[in-house]
This record gives sequence, C-alpha cells and structure tokens, in this order.
Amino acid sequence: MSAPGPHAPGGAYAWERRHGATPTGDGRTTFRTWAPRAERVEVEVAGELHATVDAGFGVHEAALQAPHGTDYRFVLDGEPLPDPSSRWQPDGLRGVSRVVDPASFTWTDDGWRGVDRSAQVLYELHVGTFSEAGTFDGAIEHLPALAELGVTTIEVMPVAEFPGARGWGYDGVFLSAAQSSYGGPEGFQRLVDAAHAAGLGVILDVVYNHLGASGVQAIEAYGPYLTDKHDTFWGKAVNYDDEDCDPVREWVLQSAEGWIRDFHVDGLRLDAIHAIYDDSARPIVGEVVARARAAGRPAEPHGPGAQGREVLVVAESGLNDPRVIRPASEGGLGCDGVWADDFHHALRVLMTGEKEGYYAEFGALSDLAKAFRRPVLPDGGYSPSRRKRFGAPHDDRPAHQFVVFDMNHDQVGNRAVGDRLPPAIRPLAAFLTLLSPFTPMLFQGEEYGEDAPFQFFTDHIDEEIAVATRDGRRREFASFAAFQGEEVPDPQAEETFLRSKLTRREDPELAALYRDLLRVRTTIAPGDATLVEHDDEHGILRVERGSHVIVANFGDEPTLVAADGVDLLLQTPGGAEAVEGGVLIAARAGILLG
Repeated sequence: MSAPGPHAPGGAYAWERRHGATPTGDGRTTFRTWAPRAERVEVEVAGELHATVDAGFGVHEAALQAPHGTDYRFVLDGEPLPDPSSRWQPDGLRGVSRVVDPASFTWTDDGWRGVDRSAQVLYELHVGTFSEAGTFDGAIEHLPALAELGVTTIEVMPVAEFPGARGWGYDGVFLSAAQSSYGGPEGFQRLVDAAHAAGLGVILDVVYNHLGASGVQAIEAYGPYLTDKHDTFWGKAVNYDDEDCDPVREWVLQSAEGWIRDFHVDGLRLDAIHAIYDDSARPIVGEVVARARAAGRPAEPHGPGAQGREVLVVAESGLNDPRVIRPASEGGLGCDGVWADDFHHALRVLMTGEKEGYYAEFGALSDLAKAFRRPVLPDGGYSPSRRKRFGAPHDDRPAHQFVVFDMNHDQVGNRAVGDRLPPAIRPLAAFLTLLSPFTPMLFQGEEYGEDAPFQFFTDHIDEEIAVATRDGRRREFASFAAFQGEEVPDPQAEETFLRSKLTRREDPELAALYRDLLRVRTTIAPGDATLVEHDDEHGILRVERGSHVIVANFGDEPTLVAADGVDLLLQTPGGAEAVEGGVLIAARAGILLG
C-alpha cells in the first residue's frame, strides 16, 4: 500500500488531478486512478501491461500512447478491473473501459448560451422508453416537437453505466460513463447537440448518494469509495466524510463537471440529496454546484461559446429545508431549484382520495391552497407521518426555484403497476400544474395523454440481486389496499420494460389543452400568486396571478363563479359555460379568466 506522498505539481494534491483516462494530444493519454488498497497497480492498454508511477496518497498514473477508442483496464495486484472514472464501458459493467477524447466529437452548438433559469418548462424523459429504438439517437427525432410545444429543457433520467441493457438508471456504477446500451458517450453527445439545435436545454439526472450493488465489489477493490459510517435505503453510502474521503469527493466532483464540460449538458438534477450523508464543513452538494457552474464557464475559448453559459443544478430533497436553494452567500447549498413533491401529493390526493403511505398527510383543499403559495408541506409544522415537526418556511425563495409536476418517474413508476393519473382527472391536474407560479415539469407522454404505464424494470446481471429486487418489489405492495388483486410486474422481465415504452397514441382533446396551456403560460406575469383563496363548502380554489385568475372546481357539482369585467381565456375541455351572472364551472374542471 502506497504511503502518503507530497503534493502534486502546482500545489494541488495528487488526487485533484484528472482521474481516469485523459487524452493529452498526439494520440497520448494519461491514465490515473486512486487505488490505496493495492500493492501493485498497472494499466493494461490494448492488451499490453504497463507499470504506473506512485504519485502519492494512493494515486497511480502513467502516460501512454492510447488514442480515442483504445480499450484499457487497471490491474490491481494482478486483477484487471474497469476504471472507476471510466467514460465508456462498451461491454457493460464487467467489460473493459475505453478512452474517450471529447475533442473527437464535432459540436455544432457554439452559439448556445444555456437556459433561462427563470422561464423553464422541463420535460422528464427516460431514454430507453422514450423512443422505439430506446437509444440516444432514437430520441432525437422527437425533440423538435417538444420545442414547438413550449418545452424549454429536457431532463434525462440517469445514463451513468448501469447493469444490463435496461433499467431506470438509479443503480449506476460508473458515474461518468454514458450507458452503452443507449449508444455510449458519442450517442449522448449527438443527443445533446441535437437538443441545442432544436432550442432545448439538457439537464442530466445524476446519482451521487450510492452505487448500484453490481459494481460495489469492483469499486471497493480500489479503495474506500463507500463507508459503513452511514447507511442509505439502497446500501452503503458514498464516502464523503470518513477517512480517505477527499479522493472520493474529487471523483464525484470531476464526474459532475465532466458531464457539463465534455458533454455540454446545461445542468444536473441531483438525486435524493437527503441520502447524501456528509458531516464535513464543506457540504459536497454545495461543492457540486460550484464545480458544475465553473465548468459552464471555461477559462479558455472552447466548448459551447467562449463566453460560457448558464448551468442549473436542481435537487431532489426530502428535507423541506430552504437552505437547499439558498445561495451559498446566505449559508445555503446554492442549488437553483428543488423538486416540490408536496405539490403533487396535495393535488393527487385531493383528486383521487388515495391516503396510503406518505399520502396520508394530504387530501384537504387547504393543502393545495397552501401549495400554491409555496409547494412545501409541512414547512415547520407537525408532520403526523413523521411524528415530529418537520421542514421550514421557504417564503424567501422565488417561485421559479420550485419544480412542480402532476406526474414523474417516481410518482408513476413507484406505483405497483406503474399506472399514470386516471384519465378523468388529467385535464385539471395539467391545468393547475402548468398555470402555477412555479417551474412545471412534464413526464414523458403526458402532453398527449399517453396511457402506457411506466413500470419498474431492471436487467440485473447478478442473479442474487435480481431475485432480491423481484421479491422486494412484491413485498413492498403486499399491504397496500389500493393494489390488492394487482399482480406486481416482474422487474426483470423484458415485457415489463416493453410495456413501458411510449405508444404515442394521442388524446387529441388533451393534447390541444397542453398546447393552449403552454402558450397561455407565457402571457402570465412571472412571480408569486397575488391571492390564493379556497372554499371548502363548494370545493373551489381561486388563484390570482396578476391580471389572471385561475379557478378550479374540486366539487361534485357545477358551481357558478362571478366573472364581471374579465374574459374566459381558457378552460379544461367542457369545463365551463357562460351564463347569466358569471361562469358555470363543471365538476373537476378549471378555467382561466383575464
């Protein structure tokens, strides 16, 4: 085991140099890895073994002739293993790594300046089910239609190399390698370039709270990338604050900046930061934000415009803590936005009556009214399901920092059979989500009424993990009354994956509503709702946004609302009728006045 060595040239620690395979020009590549557990570290390039130099602190490196596309592996005490910082795993998790030279791709997005963080309409998509081909290239043909609809940014579910050929991507192992079955790094570059050409930004979902179980043994052979100090729902936590954590933190930070620098993505969505355990004085989430933004503003004139571009970092957080989206200058983590699941819960439970699990705290019209002010419930009050006070007020944060939705991969896919919202309530759910003061996000297919489910599917390469996943999924829903009699699909069956592919069969009436909603949304002044009122007796919610008024009827009977001096601008299909004295709103319908 290597002993601690001196700082690397330039004053930085050795682990702060670029990890993995870094092309340096003229067909040469520097190979560098952190492997403090190995006595002997070699690198196998195109089948030939080469010695490495001990750079100190467990870092080993070698500069060799190895152009773009060259296969390599690190060999630890005689055992060949993929590179933890691999950018390309052409044969999957257990195969060789491959050198990626970002300069080998010809970008056409030099004029792209990134996204406007205050005027986003996000669209979450899963590469494997978004197109018939299920690849990066297969997604490209559908991008112009999204831009024409009014979407500004696609949010791509995780593509870091995961087990097998199909999966959600949240069990990725190689944080910097674009999934081989989707088309690898070159395919992902083509997708991002095409998105920019269509006028769309790209946010990439990244998972920095755990590793997929299929890769834990290989990664831990190198060093303490994971720690027993903390546990996550999915297994060991990533080592952000235990002994020897510094190279691990750098491994993650280089992954984050690499997606932005080399793949031109416009931002990151950080999965489940409540499961990122870090007791250090410099929280890793804040450091990811800083490095990601810096990567969007290159010091030298290369990449998508010499002037750089805006980079967004959006967090998924179950903390209900405003510090997540407060600037670092105000003691926050600096994230630009946060997923606001509570908006979804308040809306869905009110409309469906489902009260099991974490839905139990929701269901009152007052919950949705509160969510239209700030979509964080609870925000310091008592939480019955948690049996304690939870959260804190977010009143100091602007409305656009909250990402709201009526469907997403979790709220559809984590249901027993992956069913979407019932068709009868989709129009009103879309109406309220897209006209809210917050940043709306669509889930693939909802914009035209897709009925294909989005089920939980995997392709685990280890039988033990496959069996545990299958059995765990069935146990999870055994006690849910809503799913009694439903057969939970086998995650490992290819049919489960195939059922989840978009059919693209359109509900014309609903598709027209989405087009109208996204068009009208651009005419509403941004910022907070100026007034939110609700009437429990009649089931009416009224939200004023400047000169526009949103009215929704959650009751079972039509209700008359006054409309003096204003026009009926938009309604859910068949949702309203102008009558003497105002507008008669149908049950489970919404209108926009202005």
